[in-house]
Amino acid sequence: MNLEKMKQLVYSTLAVGLSLFVLSEVNYPLMSPQSQLALFGLFGLLLVFLSKPVHPKLRHKPFSLGLDAFLILATLVCFVYVVVQTEPLFSKFWLKGQPLGNRAGNEHPFDFVIGFMGLIIVLEATRRAIGLTLPILAIIFILYAAYGQVMPDWLFPHRGYPWERIVSQTFLHSQGVFSIALKVMFTYVFLFVLFGTVLEKTGATGYIINFARNLFKNSPGGPAKVAVISSGMMGSLSGSAVANTATTGTFTIPMMRSAGFKPATAAGVEAAASSGGALVPPIMGAGAYMMLEIIEPAVTYLQIIKAALIPAILYYTALLFIVHFQAKRVGATAEQASGDELKTTQPFQGVVFFGAFAALIGLLLLGYTPFRAVSVSLIIILIVSAFSIHTRVNLQDIKDAMVNAARGGVSLIAAASCVGIILGVVTLTGIGAKLPSVILPLAQNSLLLALVLIMVSTIILGMGLPSAVCYLLMATLIGPVLGKLGIVPMAAHLFIFYFGMMSMVTPPVALAAYTAAAIAKAGIMQSAFAAFRFALVGFALPFAFVLKPELLMLAPDGETATIFAIAANVFVTVIGIIPLAASVTGYLFTPLTQWQRLVLGAAALIFLMTESQASHLILQVVGLSGFLTVGFLSWRSRSK
Repeated sequence: MNLEKMKQLVYSTLAVGLSLFVLSEVNYPLMSPQSQLALFGLFGLLLVFLSKPVHPKLRHKPFSLGLDAFLILATLVCFVYVVVQTEPLFSKFWLKGQPLGNRAGNEHPFDFVIGFMGLIIVLEATRRAIGLTLPILAIIFILYAAYGQVMPDWLFPHRGYPWERIVSQTFLHSQGVFSIALKVMFTYVFLFVLFGTVLEKTGATGYIINFARNLFKNSPGGPAKVAVISSGMMGSLSGSAVANTATTGTFTIPMMRSAGFKPATAAGVEAAASSGGALVPPIMGAGAYMMLEIIEPAVTYLQIIKAALIPAILYYTALLFIVHFQAKRVGATAEQASGDELKTTQPFQGVVFFGAFAALIGLLLLGYTPFRAVSVSLIIILIVSAFSIHTRVNLQDIKDAMVNAARGGVSLIAAASCVGIILGVVTLTGIGAKLPSVILPLAQNSLLLALVLIMVSTIILGMGLPSAVCYLLMATLIGPVLGKLGIVPMAAHLFIFYFGMMSMVTPPVALAAYTAAAIAKAGIMQSAFAAFRFALVGFALPFAFVLKPELLMLAPDGETATIFAIAANVFVTVIGIIPLAASVTGYLFTPLTQWQRLVLGAAALIFLMTESQASHLILQVVGLSGFLTVGFLSWRSRSK
């Protein structure tokens, strides 16, 4: 057996082991929380070092292979050390006769050696998994902790901490690497990634694309509408805009191009649709589970997905309007394919797909915890899928699903470990309590200005980071602010999460658009700006639901809103979505002039950005008048 095959065998064995470990330990825990997270991190980082070389060009070089072997061994030593020094089963090996958690402030010198080596391993694994952005940010925070006493006044100086204290805080104990970020990945996210890969093996996810193709095959720009629907439904499973783009874009982008869309436009539509996937309940990538742990006062999982439902529907409704108007403007055709060329949808695949989601929601409604609900749903998928040859999975399929889940989850495990370093520094230095002194004075003068500052900060931080990681960092850094802005806590946290997602389509670092551009063979920046333009509704909706929490089914005091209030605000927002889509594409009934696009854009902002109060009624009447005027002129031009 050659080296590459041996690595693949070890990788698949570890991947299966990771899935089985999470399934068993989450549902029937036998270990302490820190030991659970240490083993979870161990599996994830070993898989990173096995699959991602120090540099792609050095993959098969002796130096790279030797470094990988060293890092794998060092990872085993560091993470197993944490388990041994924590679990009572290994009490005879405890240094100073105490578990690691009881040695805080009185660590053995060897603890610091292991901790320092562990930090380097986490930084390198994260660099290999998702790039330099997050490791550099973590290093900046570590330096801030060490040299706080020399920081200028505008950088929140502090007394500085010795390296031993920093290592202890960020790696050895439960406020750093083994903190909330890795806990959320372990308790919730990985199981939902596994849920998606198992569902994919049944063929149920492919059913969505085929169903959408048949649904829109006679509609102008049908392939673009297929991209919107399929990306929305499948993106909720993966939670990754980039992975969603790469998966659905492979099918939808060539279809859009064949229908008459330019390459950059096709890439932009797919990136915008994929970036909204994690906004779609019930799974929402990792964001919902982060909120479950962070929002104060505490909320339930069902409250989160209930609040996220209407904005997600509005986002994809707006995208459907946008692609329809864009198709009419460029003269895109319906999908040019016969029924034979379209893959035949198997009805039972739909039964499995929607049955899995129904089971998940039903179990949550019955009071099951999210991890128990998804675990039971996995069993239900396997049972239901066995009733048809088109959906049935065998042991090899289950193994492949576990390997795919690991492949999709290891980057999040590495990123969450690295985020833990930042969270440890935030807790140690208290910087999270100092940032409000900057933002709160702005909020006192203008809530809108404070929200814009948070939006810009989130987008900048989100460039190059997974959206859930971006949300976690921002919620940690400005969490004290959110409770003092005078807005519903759920709305504030969803506000941050939305802009973490929108960073995927915000130039210059628009990772989802870059992925789509590669598939479409289009210019990177052209695709990025097209995606940004098509996703503009995603930039407006967070302001809309902060100002109108009824869109989250919440009253301004945080209680449940009335049906009438919800319906009225949804109606006003939909009225705003239509002129926004027309303004973005330059088409309503006919191509629009520049002044008509400006009028429609202004009307859209009025409807989306004004609160539901009688004082804004006159302004909304003005907006409606502008919309109707342009609409009438465009309709009359068509009739000529």
